[in-house]
Amino acid sequence: MTSHKNHLPLLIFAVLGVVWGSNFIYMKMAVDLITPGQVVLYRVLFGFVPVLAYAGMRRDLRLGHLRHAHHFLVMSVLATAFYYYCFAKGASLLLSGIAGAVSGAIPLFAFVMAVIFIPEEKATVRKLCGVLVALAGVVLISRPTGQEVLTTNLEGIGYMVAGSLGVGASFVYARKFIVPLHIPAAALTTYQLGFGLLILALVTNTSGIGRIWTAPHASIGLVVGLGLLGTGFAYILYYYIVDTMGAVAASSVTYLPPVVALFIGVLLVGEPITPADFAATGMIFVGVFLLKE
Repeated sequence: MTSHKNHLPLLIFAVLGVVWGSNFIYMKMAVDLITPGQVVLYRVLFGFVPVLAYAGMRRDLRLGHLRHAHHFLVMSVLATAFYYYCFAKGASLLLSGIAGAVSGAIPLFAFVMAVIFIPEEKATVRKLCGVLVALAGVVLISRPTGQEVLTTNLEGIGYMVAGSLGVGASFVYARKFIVPLHIPAAALTTYQLGFGLLILALVTNTSGIGRIWTAPHASIGLVVGLGLLGTGFAYILYYYIVDTMGAVAASSVTYLPPVVALFIGVLLVGEPITPADFAATGMIFVGVFLLKE
């Protein structure tokens, strides 16, 4: 039984990496029809509703939790509204390889901020090596050429960096202020998405938002892939691994999406995998292993 429990965080870590890794293809499909802001509004809505129902059935929601509303509001900005919008906007402007490489900066931001703000997150040589090895793997797997760099939209890079900084900070904020509250993950996710949905509803221009329903594949990907799985389900797992693995190690889950996106491309589009892709994949998993104490 103990062995199963020890392996559970790693299993959930892998599942979360797969779920988030599949998000890119759903975002690409959706932004062809509606704006990035509208994609995020739908995503949070369809993530919030089932999680609210789930938390309600578990009786995890408490009126007394609202005294921590300021923490939920910060998380709703860092890890929901701001993060999702920046990545959706950046992905719409960038080549996918560049976007993947820039998004790999998340654990670096988390590492630096965790060392500064969380005393128990020590800047060990092992963790530093893990961050650098995994980041090198992400860059290798994207392999941008000089011409691609020159044609890359700098605005898109700015959005990806801003989103990476936001979600990187969220891992540290959650570890320092949210996890110690000992509120069930389903409730935390409900509050975070609820505040995020309110913010997005107030600032999003909804003109033409119904166009998403004209394409069945895009709408199903948005509702199920981005909403139910990529948002609601993913953040329940997110809070669990932040609690069990620590902020830096948990943030390294963001190294896995580029790998997952690669294999999705192979299976759905028929893109070939080169020896460099295998090497990069190995580097990413070595880095993830080094980050786990």
